[in-house]
Amino acid sequence: MRRVPPILLAVALTLPTGAGAARADEPPDAPVVAAKSWLVADLTTGSILAAKRPHRQLPPASTLKTLTAVTLLPKLDKTAEYRVQWEDAAVEGSAVGIVPDATYTINQLFYGLMLPSGNDAAHALASAAGGMHKTVRMMQDEARLLGATDTVVRNPSGLDAPGQVSSAYDLALFAKAGLARHDFRKYVSTVTTAFPAEMPRRPGKERGTYQIYNQNPLLLHGYRGVVGVKTGYTTLAGRTFVGAAQRDGHLLVVTIMATRESTEPAAERLLNWGFAHLDQPPQGFLVGAGKEDRPVAVSGSSGPTVATETDPSTAGADLGLDLPEALAVALLTAFVLMAGALGVRGYRSRS
Repeated sequence: MRRVPPILLAVALTLPTGAGAARADEPPDAPVVAAKSWLVADLTTGSILAAKRPHRQLPPASTLKTLTAVTLLPKLDKTAEYRVQWEDAAVEGSAVGIVPDATYTINQLFYGLMLPSGNDAAHALASAAGGMHKTVRMMQDEARLLGATDTVVRNPSGLDAPGQVSSAYDLALFAKAGLARHDFRKYVSTVTTAFPAEMPRRPGKERGTYQIYNQNPLLLHGYRGVVGVKTGYTTLAGRTFVGAAQRDGHLLVVTIMATRESTEPAAERLLNWGFAHLDQPPQGFLVGAGKEDRPVAVSGSSGPTVATETDPSTAGADLGLDLPEALAVALLTAFVLMAGALGVRGYRSRS
């Protein structure tokens, strides 16, 4: 078996693992969570505080609805009305209870999507946006724009489908993009709201309503500073979760995939650890987030949250690098390729 030329081995050990990439193993003092993958990040700085296999591709279940909302919120008029088709209401899995031939506003359908995690609402929103195939394509494009390269979209609900995967890292990117929007925050932080019942059968009769509830246990049980975001569960994915909370000017997000324990205590342990280790050396950065890039700004630990979307002004920002750093990496890569070619040639001649 041939030895690796020393020059190649030495350079390989010094190369960066990729912009935005997080180290595979959690810090030794991080809490133990019985999950295949998880991540804790500070959205005020973009720093990944701790992570376990953050780029492992796994079924996302309903946490994928965060991407559905991020994709469709800018594209749909929330005051417009949509008449439900039979195909919308007949989707399997969790449902908000929309009725064929009944009309709902887009705003109501977003509540149905994010609170009780209605797969029927997801299908209806996709239909309103131009159809299932178009929506899936838009979601895939949005994921790529956000730098979420671990995600493959097959439907807007997160129902198990062949090849549909995401990662703890990508789910954090979706939460980051969503929490930069006031409307997204409104949906994911709402505990309960009235939802329209079926259309009245007699003319002049008032349409009734019923209460729908958010499934996020951190929100329901009043975890301090909780903002949202989304729960998920399917047979294939197991329990998945995206949660966010803010304290003292820092907004933290935690993403958990395929956990064998209840998501609430797992998320609480990770968030508590994160708030206690804000000065922890970063394990990496979310894409587009560096020392000078604050993707989501917060106004403090109490009162209304102010969110702003970041508009990177440098070509390197999309890779999590500023322009000089990106240029340095490019020059280093060129040097490595040249040195490697010379090293291999010399090694072969000596052999």
